[in-house]
Amino acid sequence: MPESNKAIKENPPINWAPTLIFSLTFLVAVTAVPVYGIMVGYDAVEWTVFTLMLAFCGLSITGGYHRLWSHRAYDANPVVRAFFAFWGACALQNTILIWCSGHRKHHRYVDDVDHDPYSINRGLWFAHIGWMLRNYKSGEVDLNNTQDLQRDNIVMFQHKYYVPLVVLSNVGVPLLLGYLNGNILGMLLLAGVLRLVISHHVTFFINSLCHAWGKQPYTNTNTTKDNFMLALFTYGEGYHNFHHYFQTDYRNGVRWWQFDPTKWMISCLSWLGLASNLKRVPSFKIQEAMLQMQFEKARKQLSLSRLPKPNVEALRQTLETEYQQFMDTMAEWKELRGQWVQQKRDAFEEKKQELQAKWQHATIRTRFKEMEYMLKMQRKRIQVFNLNFATVSAA
Repeated sequence: MPESNKAIKENPPINWAPTLIFSLTFLVAVTAVPVYGIMVGYDAVEWTVFTLMLAFCGLSITGGYHRLWSHRAYDANPVVRAFFAFWGACALQNTILIWCSGHRKHHRYVDDVDHDPYSINRGLWFAHIGWMLRNYKSGEVDLNNTQDLQRDNIVMFQHKYYVPLVVLSNVGVPLLLGYLNGNILGMLLLAGVLRLVISHHVTFFINSLCHAWGKQPYTNTNTTKDNFMLALFTYGEGYHNFHHYFQTDYRNGVRWWQFDPTKWMISCLSWLGLASNLKRVPSFKIQEAMLQMQFEKARKQLSLSRLPKPNVEALRQTLETEYQQFMDTMAEWKELRGQWVQQKRDAFEEKKQELQAKWQHATIRTRFKEMEYMLKMQRKRIQVFNLNFATVSAA
């Protein structure tokens, strides 16, 4: 039997801690929380604390656990890292170290049923929550891929004192605020239990639905999808196809109109001097990935077309002409990129040529912008090509 089939059919022992936590909190959230709301009600303070704690937990996972620590997409001030560590513990999704180790493993082996901890190819339920309910071999913790994080004192402090931090944040904070507000039970139910359940499943949607529902504008080499609706509930993490192709970018929603509050938070932290070294993929590379996907779509449509052969051949010739132009642009970009890197070195090594190097640098930057615009226009032409082809084929 192939190893992958063994992995799918395995039936390891139940992992009781998460199983009990997920089951009991969900049960309370769907029974006691609404019953108490109907019989007693929740006041504005309780709803405010619920909303704030939910946002703090969610953004600490997306902006902290995910983009800061897992992918090193930017650097953050110790105060910001401590905030993320505390509220990340409140989200109750394991320590930074263990969470990041599993996530890095997911990126390395995405969709592999033997090695991806939450592979969608083992089913939607498995990817969403099932992978945590049993001690699957694919989910075994190996911290060898987190040696950089083990040098972070805040990460290691949270790892060492994780349980006390979980109790303090999930029980202590609602208990204290409930006492000050005059209603401990209401605060525990709303800001404690319901907030925790929602926080869990919002994150789990990224592992499950973002691999099953949406579009693939950047790559189809894996199951990841971009989905605007999911981005609304996951603090911008719904643009998962982009993220898996450009995982070191601090943005997930790369377009100005895409909803990505995690990106906006990181940008605000940067403006305040609390974050630095924000990594961004060059726009040219993004255009390249999108155009490659559109060429692939066009070729697939042509191969399946039932139009007369001469018509298909004419369309194919048009497409190949466009593709040759695309390849020429890419070759020029690579050559220009090499010149830009070399000139930066020359400017550093030879101060006397600094003025000339600056002029050449500006010239190259202008040409980069021109090529980026060329790709953008070509992408629009291929979009029109695909649209017209689909219309003609349907007629």
